[in-house]
Amino acid sequence: MAGVNTARTASAPEGEPASAAPGEIGDPTVEEVRLPNLPESARTARALARSALVTRWGLPADLAEDTVLLVSELVGNAVRHTGAPALGLRMHRRRGRIRVEVRDPSRGLPCLLPVHELDVSGRGLFLVDHLSDRWGVDLLPHGKTTWFEMRTEDR
Repeated sequence: MAGVNTARTASAPEGEPASAAPGEIGDPTVEEVRLPNLPESARTARALARSALVTRWGLPADLAEDTVLLVSELVGNAVRHTGAPALGLRMHRRRGRIRVEVRDPSRGLPCLLPVHELDVSGRGLFLVDHLSDRWGVDLLPHGKTTWFEMRTEDR
């Protein structure tokens, strides 16, 4: 994901949500899609992920639901915690698994914290940890990529 950035940015007129149709702003299975640092970007990322998982790759509904939820959590965390002007979403499919990556320019590492029954926030990485098969963070010269992987076989 590092290197020359030729990806398009999903932007919306001021005061309007970033809710363009997935094809209008890019395809994260082809190139990184840049999203603005807005809460509405989580919705856009969910739509992009759902389109890739179900329409492009024809994956099962249960896998798509879990993956879309985790995409929303990673994008939401990047929006809330990085202060970055934009972030990037990329999705890869390899034999037996998919990988979702969210890149931002912050080098601050996400923290997996204990979750308690009455907590109203802080469950994002808990969900990523419990629903994905693997997850991690790759530090980049100018930021990081937070990623997770899901098996596509035997589901």
